[in-house]
Amino acid sequence: MADLKSIVVNKLAGLGPRWMPFADVATPDVPLSRLMRLALLQVTVGMALVLMAGTLNRVMIVELDVPASLVSIMLALPLLFAPFRAVIGFKSDTFRSALGWRRIPFIWKGTMLQFGGFAIMPFALLVLSQQGYAAEAPRWLGLSSAALAFLLVGAGLHIVQTVGLALATDLVTEEDHPKVVGLMYVMLLLGMIISAWLYGMLLVQYSPGRLIQVIQGSAVVTIALNGYAMWKQEARNPRRARDVAEEIGFSASLKALSNIRGMKPLLLLIAFGTAGFGMADVLMEPFGGQVLGMTVSETTKLTVVLALGTLVGFVGASRWLARGRAPLGVALFGALVGVPAFGVVILSASTLSIVSFVGATFAAGFGAGLFGHGTLTMTIRIAPPRQTGLALGVWGAVQTTSAGLAIAAGGALRDAMLASGDRGLDATAPYITVFAVEMALLVAALVVIVPLWMNGHKGNLRSRAPMLDQARS
Repeated sequence: MADLKSIVVNKLAGLGPRWMPFADVATPDVPLSRLMRLALLQVTVGMALVLMAGTLNRVMIVELDVPASLVSIMLALPLLFAPFRAVIGFKSDTFRSALGWRRIPFIWKGTMLQFGGFAIMPFALLVLSQQGYAAEAPRWLGLSSAALAFLLVGAGLHIVQTVGLALATDLVTEEDHPKVVGLMYVMLLLGMIISAWLYGMLLVQYSPGRLIQVIQGSAVVTIALNGYAMWKQEARNPRRARDVAEEIGFSASLKALSNIRGMKPLLLLIAFGTAGFGMADVLMEPFGGQVLGMTVSETTKLTVVLALGTLVGFVGASRWLARGRAPLGVALFGALVGVPAFGVVILSASTLSIVSFVGATFAAGFGAGLFGHGTLTMTIRIAPPRQTGLALGVWGAVQTTSAGLAIAAGGALRDAMLASGDRGLDATAPYITVFAVEMALLVAALVVIVPLWMNGHKGNLRSRAPMLDQARS
């Protein structure tokens, strides 16, 4: 039996670098099992994203009969915390605890916020729905408690994702950063795919009691997986607890980071590209059903197709970056894939071709994966030593805020055009307009990235001056 176990482990280890190009990031000091365990933080983040934006989105509107406008506001509340990701990343870089930790206390606090939000969320939603005995409760109680639940979960997942990525980059060498980023985001996507399937299975027979079980079960799974993921990941350093080195404030650190050559255009690139790929995230399924006549089952599978495309994009980006390709070059190729992908989506409206629409959806996900991995890796490489958390926080703040604003703008544009029925517009025109705006945003990203890529010697943008020296001067 021991020999069989050894053979299986060796076979899996041999397949790792071939099928997972980020698997060779492992070293004797940081084995793959340790990195996979740390990646469970991203799995719980993906689980929370699917539960809030997917499962609860439908349950609140259909089963609980909550107005769609209120649902949109609830789902947008976590975006209020997104700009604070930069502050959280900076604090995790400079934090000094009595135990000598930097990252772990923040991950634990984020986990507890997620747990608290999930614990009160099902009861808050039932009160918000005003059904059964909940009809006797005051309306403001349901609104305030549901808002608090979504805000807690959103704040927790932002903290866990930002600081978890920073901890992952702390464990490996600089040249292995692209690989560990790929591993973390592949696990995020796998967590989203698996949790979406599980939530669908568990809620086939919906009831208020089952909703409570599913959401509170998610709370228990989150705290269990995150606790296991954090175990012995960050070494205690008592010297760090006694460190009395000069502290640099957040404003000075952020100013110094923004003054690094290439940082400002890189953040503008992230904003344009993220908005371009994300504007129609919530419109793909309605477009397939309303324009192409796809069934509910068929449009539901589009989420899986898009996620698989993004997964392939991240794996491909990890492989190319490991071979020495410039991160900005990978992001450039991702944007170049995205422009024709949305063009094919527009074309499918006139040809009524479901096959081309599904293929274009996969291509859009593939481009988004390349673009996201490339820009994230570039952000990490630009960051000076010991300021990775701040750089990741800034990246997350720009990326999340851009995605949220783009989704809101896309939905508002579609609804506004549909409301103007007196102009003779059919159901196709609003969707085509949104997809065209996405193409324009990706073209704008290309306009920013090409000179940045060329002037930076194909992506090697790295300030030679330490950030702390810049801040003190």
